[in-house]
Amino acid sequence: MKTLIVKLTLFLFFFSLFTSCSPEEDDIYFDEVLESKISYTPIENEILDLVNNYRVEKGLISLNKLNIISSVAETHTHYMVNLGELNHDYFPERHEKLVQNANAKSVGENVAFGYSSAKSVVNAWLLSDSHREIIENPGYTHFGISTDNDSQGNNYFTHIFIKQ
Repeated sequence: MKTLIVKLTLFLFFFSLFTSCSPEEDDIYFDEVLESKISYTPIENEILDLVNNYRVEKGLISLNKLNIISSVAETHTHYMVNLGELNHDYFPERHEKLVQNANAKSVGENVAFGYSSAKSVVNAWLLSDSHREIIENPGYTHFGISTDNDSQGNNYFTHIFIKQ
């Protein structure tokens, strides 16, 4: 009987070392290696600031920059540059990646081509009903941005928004 109690006690002790009683958390999950490679250019930071300033003026919350979103945006921006074409190709794949890696509940995307300044691209998005609706969506909580240029110096932009 004593042996059984000792074995049971040891079993429970080791079992408790390898299990967790904490509740499941609704955290952000991401690829830390991918996340750590993101750095922002001045134009990207300015776009994010302009969008947040606009949202605050409209009584909306400021969005938080999330590197995993910018990483996903960067992949699409490079794709558009290589293709030489503005598009939303493979948006469902970007959406799914953000659902899986950033706990996104919804995702919106604005793209642009050819603008030379942060102010000009943000103004163009705000003049377009569909782009402005994404910027003004009250449900979004985070965003990311990527810009790149082609061999002729034309700028491409991908701006992604998510709700967590």
